[in-house]
Amino acid sequence: MISQRTPELFEPGRLRCVETVLPVLSAAERLAMDERWAEAVLANPHLFDGPTVAGAGLDRDGPDGLVLTWARSTYRRRVLRRIPGAPRVSSVFVCVVQAADDGRLMVGRMAPWTASPGRLQLPGGSMEPPPPGEPLDLAALRRHAARELVEETGLGAPSEELTLWLVTRGENGSIGFHFRAPRRPAALLYERFAAMAAAERALGREPELERIALIRSEAGPAGLDGPRADYLGPVVRRHLRG
Repeated sequence: MISQRTPELFEPGRLRCVETVLPVLSAAERLAMDERWAEAVLANPHLFDGPTVAGAGLDRDGPDGLVLTWARSTYRRRVLRRIPGAPRVSSVFVCVVQAADDGRLMVGRMAPWTASPGRLQLPGGSMEPPPPGEPLDLAALRRHAARELVEETGLGAPSEELTLWLVTRGENGSIGFHFRAPRRPAALLYERFAAMAAAERALGREPELERIALIRSEAGPAGLDGPRADYLGPVVRRHLRG
């Protein structure tokens, strides 16, 4: 997949997921990958080589459908992006577009210990592969989005309340599934986040999002600075247009 500055946006009516396998690495590529991964872990000991979904392709399926071709992978293989000539690996992630009842959109800033310190993004995270024998489908993506929402913001929501709204393909070919959640009172959004963060710190853990804010424009509020997920601007603009 080709890296691009402005993400592509898709409005899918249907989604089909097809599993494939990743390319076999040469001995030299595997050695380079392991060395780069060791360097990354040395720089950020919180990194872990857990299971994740890699995107192998995103194609149209008729006038309103999409086909996601995916493979089982681990976070380690993402460093292949920085190795010239190595097979490219794209990430697959889910996000929740959570609006307040006044239309403002919730965004968060990633904590310093995460893989993307200081980045502004929607609540969400990398997709995990289903257990062997179970499908990766829209229901699985929706369940994972609901889990990310409660883990990062304290907002519990039945997965059935989340609606697939947009699919993006952006930096390094990363594929994002953006689900809309029902609007909630602004005060509730802040209260649930504060309660979740306090509970995490009481257990000796720092939350993934160090702060949230509700925004009325792509510019966002003062004080919420940092690098931005490449999809954030286009998705916020689309949301604010209604």
